[in-house]
Amino acid sequence: MNTETSASNLKEYVTATIGGQLFGLPIQQVQDVFVPERLTRVPLAPPEIAGVLNLRGRIVTLIDMRDRLGLQPRAGDAPVMAIGVESGGESYGLLIDSVGEVLKLDDAAREPNPINLDPRLARVSTGIHRLDGQLLMLVEVDRILDLGIKSMAA
Repeated sequence: MNTETSASNLKEYVTATIGGQLFGLPIQQVQDVFVPERLTRVPLAPPEIAGVLNLRGRIVTLIDMRDRLGLQPRAGDAPVMAIGVESGGESYGLLIDSVGEVLKLDDAAREPNPINLDPRLARVSTGIHRLDGQLLMLVEVDRILDLGIKSMAA
């Protein structure tokens, strides 16, 4: 009986590294992982919009997560990957440095955001998990995309 309760508290996260920090996205919000190719820049778009591309017949807006989270820009020759998500019927690609593994984590072990967390990270984070020697910051995809809508409207 106790194992059933703990199993129901488990949530799966796709891990990604951005600027040396480990992030976790809820697996149910992740559609795919891909290497962005043939990126088209969008004139007058906010800096966090890296551009758009055609992915299997769908137009995908690419969001530079480093810019969105206020992290240092990536080196020009650094490899880049994208995590495909969808919101409001639109497809987005979140540009990341690398994708990790899928982790099953007990929601009861999730801790609140540290009080000294950068406000840009605190807006998108739903908490943290302590892993072996590293913090996993859990992010809510809709919060990341909401920031884009606000900045575009400004």
